[in-house]
Amino acid sequence: MMRNSRADPRRPWAGPDAESLYHLRDVSLQGRCCQGLACFAARKDSPERWDAAQAEPRVYCLGQCYQAPADASHDAHPRMAVQARQTVLLGNLLAGGARTLEQYCKRGGGGALARAHSMAPESLIEQIEASGLRGRGGAGFPTGRKWRAVAAEAASQKFVVANGDEGDPGAFSDRFLMEDDPFRLIEAMAIAAHAVGASRGVIYLRKEYPAAAQSLDSALREARSAGWLGDSFDIELTLGQGSYICGEETAMLNSIEERRPEVRPRPPQITAQGLFRKPTLVNNVETLCAVPWIVEHGGAAYAELGFSHSRGTKLLSLNSLFRRPGLYEVEFGIPLRSVVEDLGGGLHRGQLKALMVGGPLAGLLPPRLLDTPLGHEEMQALGAAVGHGGVIAFADDTSLAEIVEQVFRFGAYESCGKCTPCHLGTPVIERMFADGARRDLARYRDLIHALAATSLCGHGRGLAEFAHSLERHFAGELATCFA
Repeated sequence: MMRNSRADPRRPWAGPDAESLYHLRDVSLQGRCCQGLACFAARKDSPERWDAAQAEPRVYCLGQCYQAPADASHDAHPRMAVQARQTVLLGNLLAGGARTLEQYCKRGGGGALARAHSMAPESLIEQIEASGLRGRGGAGFPTGRKWRAVAAEAASQKFVVANGDEGDPGAFSDRFLMEDDPFRLIEAMAIAAHAVGASRGVIYLRKEYPAAAQSLDSALREARSAGWLGDSFDIELTLGQGSYICGEETAMLNSIEERRPEVRPRPPQITAQGLFRKPTLVNNVETLCAVPWIVEHGGAAYAELGFSHSRGTKLLSLNSLFRRPGLYEVEFGIPLRSVVEDLGGGLHRGQLKALMVGGPLAGLLPPRLLDTPLGHEEMQALGAAVGHGGVIAFADDTSLAEIVEQVFRFGAYESCGKCTPCHLGTPVIERMFADGARRDLARYRDLIHALAATSLCGHGRGLAEFAHSLERHFAGELATCFA
């Protein structure tokens, strides 16, 4: 299953000279309607649009969860706000964006890159380690540890890859960072390259974000003209073709290489053998976009934000079931209740039935657990996750069976097919929760056990974790599904 192309297969690291990959792609989504979970949760706000989506080829997700059910033909910017002692990520977005290098530099951009180039790579890595920055893509892995591992590899060529395949339904934070503040990502990648000794970079962008592709394409051209990029370090833009599994870093690397986008077994780790079997640093967009602030203010200043083992700020995407949907920058440690009631203003329809934070491969949480602070370990203790920060509220007019059917429908459609329980088992569970279906509790539990025990990547395991959260927090209603 080919997902990407390169401009010149003889030079696999090289971007095209005259045209970016964006211009070589048909990325038209005009008129398409989203079938993501945030749009499903809001389907009763626009039944006609949701019904239209069911008759079309599936799209998960358009990054418009703030105005769901979403249609690619109609888009508007979301509400944005900061509830943190320091604004790390949204400053330029709140000021209207910085899509040109002149705008970016007038607002202080570029200073971190100049400072980084005056520092030894080891000093840069020490600042990232001191900051406590962890991956914002889902796993929460310590960023400094990744950087150090790539820096320690002796190789003639290394890569820095920005994972912009923001595929979790409910999340749209990376979309607006790339659309409205593209030079922050470019600056961060250049800093990371200096720290780990990389000479080439790749931004892997999902097909559903054509405006971000245009913004990044223009920004990369400006960055080359200004000397930010060149022979010592250059970045190419590569577009995915709609596969959710490419959010997993090894599947993404396969896609960049024009190979089937499926998960690679590990070891070897990609820090040693990643893109084209060279040492590779992969961070997601939000993670990288925190780097310029850390370089300018110091790792200790960043570590003062947040709480416990979750330091700094996090972007949260609130779906349209909230009275105030939008993109919010918060400090770790904020209670989920404050997210729902203070930031989101509660629900505009019905009562809160369940909260999904971090995408469909995370658990569902009931309203009684809203006093939980937002933190990696604190969420994991409940069988949930911070994940990418998409916050989807489900109202009490949606049944648990409907939610389960939609989650496993998504899981079945997006499986890469490598693992049998994921490829063949998830459609069975999807059909099991459809209206009027015969439901077999023993078979359901066997399938969930197989997903947890034998899936190679977090796609199958995450679906199993979602199912386990239902047994833990919604046991009564789940039991009625099999009654």
